[in-house]
Amino acid sequence: MAGPLSDLHVECYAGYRGDEAPLRFTLAGREHEITDILDRWLAPSHRYFKVRSADGGVFILRQDSETHTWELTLFDSGTREETRLSST
Repeated sequence: MAGPLSDLHVECYAGYRGDEAPLRFTLAGREHEITDILDRWLAPSHRYFKVRSADGGVFILRQDSETHTWELTLFDSGTREETRLSST
């Protein structure tokens, strides 16, 4: 589904509950294969997924529970170890 960023598209594993977990996403024409789901959590109106892509980047993707639109809320390229996210 396209989200508030018109160039963000997230493909999900569709289990018995519908879109259960993201598998890959495209941002600005570049596809990112998700290799790990590092964390996931629920908020009253959103689902969050902290994921690692095949190139080592760490992203937090947020899905609106009502509209099912996606947003990218965080990106860490992993290129600067001193600023790397502590939980990765």
